[in-house]
Amino acid sequence: MATPAPAGEEDAFSRYRSPLVSRYASPDMAFNFSERKKFGTWRRLWLYLAQAEKSLGLPITDEQIQEMEANLDNIDFKMAAEEEKRLRHDVMAHVHTFAHCCPKAAGIIHLGATSCYVGDNTLARVISRLANFAEKYANLPTLGFTHYQPAQLTTVGKRCTLWIQDLCMDLHNLERARAELRFRGVKGTTGTQASFLQLFEGDHDKVEELDRLVTAMAGFKRAYIVTGQTYSRKVDIEVLSVLASLGASVHKICTDIRLLANLKEIEEPFEKEQIGSSAMAYKRNPMRSERCCSLARHLMTLILDPLQTASVQWFERTLDDSANRRVSLAEAFLTADIILSTLQNISEGLVVYPKVIARRIQQELPFMSTENIIMAIVKAGGNRQDCHEKIRVLSQQAAAVVKQEGGDNDLMARIRADPYFSPIHDQLETLLEPTSFTGRASQQVTRFLKEEVYPVLTPYQSKMGVKMELTL
Repeated sequence: MATPAPAGEEDAFSRYRSPLVSRYASPDMAFNFSERKKFGTWRRLWLYLAQAEKSLGLPITDEQIQEMEANLDNIDFKMAAEEEKRLRHDVMAHVHTFAHCCPKAAGIIHLGATSCYVGDNTLARVISRLANFAEKYANLPTLGFTHYQPAQLTTVGKRCTLWIQDLCMDLHNLERARAELRFRGVKGTTGTQASFLQLFEGDHDKVEELDRLVTAMAGFKRAYIVTGQTYSRKVDIEVLSVLASLGASVHKICTDIRLLANLKEIEEPFEKEQIGSSAMAYKRNPMRSERCCSLARHLMTLILDPLQTASVQWFERTLDDSANRRVSLAEAFLTADIILSTLQNISEGLVVYPKVIARRIQQELPFMSTENIIMAIVKAGGNRQDCHEKIRVLSQQAAAVVKQEGGDNDLMARIRADPYFSPIHDQLETLLEPTSFTGRASQQVTRFLKEEVYPVLTPYQSKMGVKMELTL
């Protein structure tokens, strides 16, 4: 059994590291939830507040503003940790740390604020890759399944549009959630803006303008008019529900791919030297899809955190939200990033085996074609009831060969051998053409892509060139 490293000799491998970051997350998303990004954002918010307060007449100098600007990313994390240990308050620890490198601005950092003042491209590419796949295979018949039992034929492309449709709904919901996000604004300790009203000596217009200026500087179009000490934690519910819904979509898609891989009809990419099993050398396990399903389950469960957090916020705020949000929000975005990156990689390398698909169709198509055969006999002058009985008997004989003997479906051979069906023997090939059983599948693919998919992707065209490589 491994033993802990001696005190003072610990390295990165001696402490737990979340696999979301150490194994899977993209560098950009990992940075978004890093301490450097978080505390750098705090400093920028303090800068915006000081700039806005100065523009509205508070005694803040250009020299103080310049000093803050020069030290936005000059963060002494060791000092901040020591200050937090002493003060037991993370925001004030970073106020003191920022003030240490900005001595002239120390008196105006965080002026009038509360600690809660600070605090789609990959999806579009996945949709684009799957749209290309759907278009390419729009006309390739494949066996449909309901209850995971053989059903009427569809096409490989049409099945893919069902995946795309769910992802388009997710993209719409992400865009809506992002557009509806508002800034908390500068509202003070219980949301009344009392401290700012005091700073501006009772001038309500200046307090309103301060709120507007800082909101714009932070990149938001709107701020909440009313808040407690924090913005409503229902906002977190809205955001994470969109991500959880995305998790459900990805899980469904990757489950389908795993089932199709078992049928050997479609496979995800498989590296030249990739090992599927340490014991069974022949195996090609769908590990990317399995990873997506595994992490998507985690993503779907995270919606429970903001639901419970919002429900127990007492009056203007309680602090039992903080520790939970640090985990659940970061993990939700990191997990969504991982499963989308992985799904993009899958969608860029899906492999289709048309001959395997055709063979499975031929195993089931004879049974599906019996109604067409009955109609053809009737048109040739036969009796429907007589033909139905003939078909019923031959079908049961063929089914027995398949189920009891493990043989191939020989219904067509039996029909060809029966003199009763001689009037339509020359029509059997046409009656068994798979494309005659797919209905409007290919036309639906064309219309769906044209009317609902390509227009959605237009704003993302400049981002489409990125190809996703994975660390497996």
